[in-house]
Amino acid sequence: MPKSPGPDLLRAAVHPLAEGKIALDPLIDLAGDASFVLLGEATHGTHEFYSTRAAITERLITEKGFQAVAVEADWPDAYRVNRFVRSRSDGATPAQALSTFTRFPVWMWRNLNVETFIGWLRQYNQSRPKHAAQVGFYGLDLYSLNRSRTEVVRYLEKMDSESARRARYRYSCFDHFGEDEQAYGYAAGFDLSQSCQDEVVQQLRDLQQRAYEFLHRDGQVAEDEFFSAEQNARLVRNAEEYYRGMFQGRVNTWNLRDRHMAETLHALAAHLDQRFGRSKIVVWAHNSHLGNARATERSRYGEWNVGQLVRERYAQSVLVGFTTYTGTVTAASEWGAPHQTKRVLPALPESWEAVFHKIGIPQFLVTFSGDERLSVEFRAERLERAIGVIYRPETERLSHYFHARIADQFDAVIHFDETSAVEPLPHSEDDQTSEIPETYPVGV
Repeated sequence: MPKSPGPDLLRAAVHPLAEGKIALDPLIDLAGDASFVLLGEATHGTHEFYSTRAAITERLITEKGFQAVAVEADWPDAYRVNRFVRSRSDGATPAQALSTFTRFPVWMWRNLNVETFIGWLRQYNQSRPKHAAQVGFYGLDLYSLNRSRTEVVRYLEKMDSESARRARYRYSCFDHFGEDEQAYGYAAGFDLSQSCQDEVVQQLRDLQQRAYEFLHRDGQVAEDEFFSAEQNARLVRNAEEYYRGMFQGRVNTWNLRDRHMAETLHALAAHLDQRFGRSKIVVWAHNSHLGNARATERSRYGEWNVGQLVRERYAQSVLVGFTTYTGTVTAASEWGAPHQTKRVLPALPESWEAVFHKIGIPQFLVTFSGDERLSVEFRAERLERAIGVIYRPETERLSHYFHARIADQFDAVIHFDETSAVEPLPHSEDDQTSEIPETYPVGV
C-alpha cells in the first residue's frame, strides 16, 4: 500500500464547504472556458451528489453560458424532460415529466433532487428573452432499444408514410422477442436466430439520407425533432450490437456502452455547434464513466470510458469526481429488486476516501492543478469506491473497489465525509422494467 499523503498537505489545499453549501468559486474558475464539464458521483443514490451537481450546473448555465445537460439516462425518457424544460409540454409538472423513467433503477432519475433541478431549469428557460437560446436536457445511455425504435417510426409517420412502413418492416426483426432485448441478444449472439444488424444500420442510413428534406419544414422545431429521431435510430443500431455482444464478456459490453454515450455526446455537441457556434455541455454520470479510465486499473483490461474519450477528443474539458466516506445510500441488493436505504460502511483504510476522511473536514473541494506537490502525492495508486444501483456491503472489497490514480483520473474532487440517501419520488416498484446488469456486481 502506498504511503498515505500527509493530512496537513491536503488540509492546506482544500476548499471547505461552509454550512452545508459548496464553495463553488474555485470549481467555476477551473471550468474557465471549457466546452465540457463532467460531474460524476460515487453512487447512484446519494442526495449530496445530486444536489451539488445541480448547484454547479446552475452556475455553469447562468455564468458560463452552458446550453445542455447530458445525463446517464435513456434518450426517449430524457427527451420528454427536454420538451418539458423547454415548455414544449409532455407533462405539466416536473414529476409528470419524469414519469416515463420506468426502467430499473427508477430512483436514479425519479427523485426529489432531479425534480427540483428540472423545475428550476424550466423556470430559467421561461425567464429568458423570447428568442434566446434555451437549455436542453438529454440522455446518453443505450438501453431503450424498443422504445427508441417506436419513436423512430412515430417520427416517420408524421413525415412520410412510406418511410414509416419501411422502418416498421425493418424493426419487425425484433418482434418475436417481444420486449426482451436480452433474449434477442442471446439468440443472435449464439447464432440461434438471424441478427437484425443489417436492418438497423440501413434504417439509420435511410433516415440520415432524408435529412435535408426533413430538416427544411418547420425551422428549429424540425431540426430538434429530426435530431431526436436520428439519435433514436443510432441508439437502436448501437443497442442491437450491445445486446448481441452481451454474452461475450464485461469489457466488450462496457466499451460498447461508453462508446455509445461518447458518440451521443459528440452528436449533441455538433447539433449545438450549428445553433450556437460553439457547444457547452454539462454531463452527469457515475465516476466510473466520467473519470479518465487511463488512470484506473480497468485500463489494463482494455476498458475505456466517456471521460477518457472526451479528454482525448476535447482539450477543453474538466472532469470532477465525488466521494464519500460513510452515510446512507438508496440502492438495491439485487438487480431489479426494490430500492432500500442502506448504510454505507466506512471506507477501507487503504482507500482515497479514507485519506480524505483523515483530514477532519466534513465537506470540501480539492483541485489538483497548480500544486505540483499535491498532484504528485495523489498520483499514487490506491483503492477507490464505486457504488452503483446495487450495494453489497457484505462483499465490499470485491464488489465496490478498484485501484485509481485520483489526480490523473479527475481534475477536481468534491468529498462529503458523511452523506445521505437520495429520496425517490413515489412510484410502484411493480411498474419498473429490468434488464440484465452489464456492470455486475456494482451496476454503474
